[in-house]
Amino acid sequence: MVAQYLLQRKEDFYALATATGATRKDAWVDVEGGIGTLFAYSSLVRRELSDETALVEDAWIPLSKNGTFGAQHILSPKTGVAIHIDAFNFPIWGMLEKVAPTLLAGVPCIVKPATEGAELTHAVVAAIHESGLLPEGSLQLICGQTYDLFDHLNPQDTITFTGSAVTGQKLRAHPHLNAHSIPFTMEADSVNSAILSPAANDETIDLFVREVFREITIKAGQKCTAIRRAFVPAALLETAQTRLVEKLQKVVVGDPNRENVTMGTLASVKQKLDVAEKVEQLSQEAEVVFGSHLREDFTLQVDDAEKSACYPPTVLVCNNPSQAENIHRIEAFGPVVTLMPYGDLDELGALVARGEGSLVASIVRNADENIEALLKKIAPCMAVYIS
Repeated sequence: MVAQYLLQRKEDFYALATATGATRKDAWVDVEGGIGTLFAYSSLVRRELSDETALVEDAWIPLSKNGTFGAQHILSPKTGVAIHIDAFNFPIWGMLEKVAPTLLAGVPCIVKPATEGAELTHAVVAAIHESGLLPEGSLQLICGQTYDLFDHLNPQDTITFTGSAVTGQKLRAHPHLNAHSIPFTMEADSVNSAILSPAANDETIDLFVREVFREITIKAGQKCTAIRRAFVPAALLETAQTRLVEKLQKVVVGDPNRENVTMGTLASVKQKLDVAEKVEQLSQEAEVVFGSHLREDFTLQVDDAEKSACYPPTVLVCNNPSQAENIHRIEAFGPVVTLMPYGDLDELGALVARGEGSLVASIVRNADENIEALLKKIAPCMAVYIS
């Protein structure tokens, strides 16, 4: 019912989304993607769960020879509160994907959105409150500083954090959290990979380029799963680079309120400056072959480029990835990707593994290509998506 209530008001959220620099296409991921998450969880619960407040998770597990001793797991709600600290890139979806399972588990939420985009989070929470569908106090919102909030938590409370690794590590080291063993789950920086398979044909190269292009331009590259490192067989590097640049040259970056704009802005000027700084660090080990603030070869469709939060799609090429450090460690959280060649699967596996803690790697292959050996090299490092 909450999802249906929000869906009826989606145009209000779309109107606000342009203030975050998002085009209509970008906002669809956040607005309807977030509401769709509520529908998905609702459907899951109706199919698989009962109205009981304690659930038997599994069958009786005998732990003694004669079956006189055993175990069975029972799930029940915690008696505390879940604090969800969210990132700026998905102010709606990022909140709803956490709120949905929390409320279904019978636990109240306190949502703390990032400052950038908080107006969208506020609008959705206000709409949920207006609906009257949730118990009073079950969903609360803090826009701004949390001050001494952590000092009031106890072991029945939980914290989830999505954002930069630096901020997350500072929060996780809070003395009160450690002293009382309060659960803290963090999703932070991720230098995700895309891999073009060794035997890729012309059609597969095009698919790979489209995937990288999409990940650069949707939400202006501000996604936790966006491709940051693109690995290409050495013999195909020039081909992949040329085709990617040709597609990016057609992108129109600027004010999302303008009809011809196809890629919006970053979340803030502060974020633009952060991306520029990261690109400069990456450029110490790789050549910028397209875009960025360093080349100044991209026209932005805004009234004042200096004051805007626009950053052009940027492609770097690192010809010696085995010798590089920054490329595998630093994430420019924007429309930035680094192309890298690889020689064989052993080298590729080692390079992918250098992105420690990455969320996902995508493998683009020919339909009839066997990639079992490739999967064995990279699957232990992260989740793998195959197309």
